Amino acid sequence: MPEQLPRTELDPRYSSADATATPWPRAVAVLEEAEIFWLSTVRPDGRPHVTPLIAPWVDGALYFCTGEEECKARNLAANPRVVLTTGTNAYDKGLDVVIEGEAVHVTDERRLTRLAEAWEAQYGPEWHFGVRDGAFHSEQHNGRALVFEVAPRTAFGFGRGETFSQTRWRFTS
Repeated sequence: MPEQLPRTELDPRYSSADATATPWPRAVAVLEEAEIFWLSTVRPDGRPHVTPLIAPWVDGALYFCTGEEECKARNLAANPRVVLTTGTNAYDKGLDVVIEGEAVHVTDERRLTRLAEAWEAQYGPEWHFGVRDGAFHSEQHNGRALVFEVAPRTAFGFGRGETFSQTRWRFTS
């Protein structure tokens, strides 16, 4: 099934006068090429938690994994809403992309096997995972890891360079 295109809006308040909205396919290219993302979750007591991680873009969603006892897994058990961010640290070039959504626990083993293949294809053989009991398994990466899917509900693109822009993409559920 082809990926649905979101509604795209340029926010002129935060954009150069001659800016245009960034097309969603350009944001997808950034998501597909990114090596590192920053995951923001909320602790049960309301404090924020941010951590870097790898996250392949597969079939219109980002995926990440975490150990069951890690802070992000405990946070997600209390509140599945997350933000994933990637981009560049340069001021005058690039496109930052921010994905807002809910982290949905993936347990289907056929799907997990396909995702494990995507992890290894993007990040190399050191990110090989076996699949069993509804999770990834790897002795190299601390045993069992839960896998989460984040399909964008809203996304933002912050373009920099000769023209600065802020684009919002809204997805229908």
